[in-house]
Amino acid sequence: MQRATRTLTAALAVAAVLAGCGAPHGLDGDLTDDWPAMAAPGAFTPAAEVCHETDFADAVPVAAYAPVDCATPHRVETVHVGVFTAERNEPPPIASPELRTAFADCDQRTNGYVGDNWRAGRLRLAVAVPTGAGWAAGSRWYRCDLMEVTTAEAGAKVVTRSGSLRNALRPPSPLWLGCQQARTNRSGVVQALVQVDCAERHNAEFAGVWQAPDRPYPANGAEWAPFYAGCRTVLARYAGLPDGTDLLYRTDLVVRPPSAGRWRAGDRGVRCYLWLSDRQVTGSLKGAGPAGLPVRTK
Repeated sequence: MQRATRTLTAALAVAAVLAGCGAPHGLDGDLTDDWPAMAAPGAFTPAAEVCHETDFADAVPVAAYAPVDCATPHRVETVHVGVFTAERNEPPPIASPELRTAFADCDQRTNGYVGDNWRAGRLRLAVAVPTGAGWAAGSRWYRCDLMEVTTAEAGAKVVTRSGSLRNALRPPSPLWLGCQQARTNRSGVVQALVQVDCAERHNAEFAGVWQAPDRPYPANGAEWAPFYAGCRTVLARYAGLPDGTDLLYRTDLVVRPPSAGRWRAGDRGVRCYLWLSDRQVTGSLKGAGPAGLPVRTK
């Protein structure tokens, strides 16, 4: 009997001690309600001034986003990341006003990034947007992606390069279009322009970029006429020539607008080339003036 009484007394004492101590500070004894709720995942936004090993894609899924340091081999460089402000249920399509506005922003920012109009070099600019799933999750970014290409002509291939394209067109630049060799067909129409060193004999030279107005892509001779007029003004300024009717008798002209697809996306920059269909020269004709490009008599 005494033994049972002592056991009961000890048990009551332990219970009292435990009751007096209570739970540790900040705990209520329920281990299931003390973890904070997980925050909702935020909308993904890519970084600017990084590079990518993979080829350019119009829409970039989060799972495929793997930026690398631009000092390592890569194929794409992100110059800038902007934000769409228009309310839409899906990413802007290629010909939308929103995408054209984004391209115009990327165009201006890229010119500053490389140190000149990016079209003056072997470069290609494109705008990437979120996927439909990314847009639904709240992403509203657009990415200005820049690439080095093998030529400014049709059929260009993207180059795997190392090093950033920041200030890539500051002189002297191996990417600068400069002097060219025009290759013609049997009818005398220029089919391709091949970049060459100006010390070599050549018959063409990049003169600059004409910024075309926002108008439909040219489909006939009358619609092409403003493009040639615009490039003649660019050429006259480059070569130091009067922008008059006799310019036609001093030099020919090659006009290279963006493709119809790029035009739909907002690219309005037209490359303009001086072309000597009757002779070849060495050295640049920049600032050559009337003496360097005299009126041809035949």
